[in-house]
Amino acid sequence: MRCPKCGCEESKVVDSRPSESADAIRRRRECVGCGYRFTTYERREEVPLLVVKKDGTKETFDRQKLMRGLLAATVKRNISIETLDKLIGDIEADLRDQGQTEVLSRDLGRLVLVKLRDIDKVAYVRFASVYRDFKDVDEFYEELRSLAQ
Repeated sequence: MRCPKCGCEESKVVDSRPSESADAIRRRRECVGCGYRFTTYERREEVPLLVVKKDGTKETFDRQKLMRGLLAATVKRNISIETLDKLIGDIEADLRDQGQTEVLSRDLGRLVLVKLRDIDKVAYVRFASVYRDFKDVDEFYEELRSLAQ
């Protein structure tokens, strides 16, 4: 890390701790050349997460788009926005922790269903009906039956 005062390329870490927002590591450094102290922040490189649609097109993962779908599935259910936001955050974190930069839309939908099933079964069925694109009542009934087991 280059010293902002003298330009020396050597410094030592004096103190290290999480930032207030917990999205970075705050490091106090001391220049080996001049002794000047300065702060740096180390963050994980955020590579855009891409969603590969059924037709092969790719679009950037959009938390708001997923939130709109979840809000539609949870309308008139007692599920807080914070719960849905955590669900989305958990899914995004899982994908990033696996090192994925692309996810198929069907896999993303499956991840949502797994988490939504534990939160609210009615919302799960509503989301599944759109995600799985049920063609008739029999498909819908099969999903309900598997949920009841």
